[in-house]
Amino acid sequence: MSDALNPLPPRAAEAIDTLRTHGWCLLTDLVARDDVAALNADLDPIFATTPFCSGDFYGHRTKRFGSLLKRSDNVARFVQHPLIMALVEETLRPWCDTVQLNLAQAIEIHPGAPLQYPHRDQDMWQGVKGEVEYLVNVMWPLTRFTRANGGTLLYPGSHGVRALEESWLEEPLVAACDPGAAIVFLGSTLHGAGSNQTDTVRRGMVVSYCLGWLKPYENQWLAYPPPVARRFSPELAGLVGYRQHRPNLGNYEGVCPSILLGDHVPEHLGAVDALRPDQRDAVAEHRAQQTGAR
Repeated sequence: MSDALNPLPPRAAEAIDTLRTHGWCLLTDLVARDDVAALNADLDPIFATTPFCSGDFYGHRTKRFGSLLKRSDNVARFVQHPLIMALVEETLRPWCDTVQLNLAQAIEIHPGAPLQYPHRDQDMWQGVKGEVEYLVNVMWPLTRFTRANGGTLLYPGSHGVRALEESWLEEPLVAACDPGAAIVFLGSTLHGAGSNQTDTVRRGMVVSYCLGWLKPYENQWLAYPPPVARRFSPELAGLVGYRQHRPNLGNYEGVCPSILLGDHVPEHLGAVDALRPDQRDAVAEHRAQQTGAR
């Protein structure tokens, strides 16, 4: 998180203020069009062979697939964009030790797709609402987003404690933008895909990040098992789950699961404490008391 010694860059600070006030923000010209084109080219054959979804929520005229970090080497630059990561850390770190990737999913909204059911992604988890932000979503347009082609609908001000309201009567706005932009919104913000009333496909990639102690939407260890994650940078491997969340959460045989990404994994391992500083101090004090009592 930012502090007096490590303040957020001006653009990040402005975006955080907007995100906290309205529940969403639009960041234009965040990546080069060439980067978007390269990603689109990688995803083209996968979209072509992916069947339409089943169910009224996912959408019968919508295509979706995940595990994007192993489908295209171009995805990592979006997932780890420095400005996005600054927003995610600033938003989520008050409630966790580390953040994790919740999902990376490609989406096509085809002509004739109806309006998606408005929803809040935080409702995946049955924890307390209105006090904690569980995730941050980033929608990366891979084609132009407009009202006519099903651009993302957002309900400003519907986040935070107002997410506890039983109904929301205010009209949504359309996050209209071009490839290269990023639409960032909170997990407590009411949103949904618009209806595609054109004869062209609306394509996007949603990347979301959640508190490190939650079960993510996408099972990251199945999406990126050790043989796949070994190709990732240590930072990216950590983001998809190959690190512990203190205290001792998400370990492998009592140690950080990043050990599985090495050239040699010992057959037998000794568990190693992974505690928060306050817990480490409490344990040390307890140990000192026990020693002194002998």
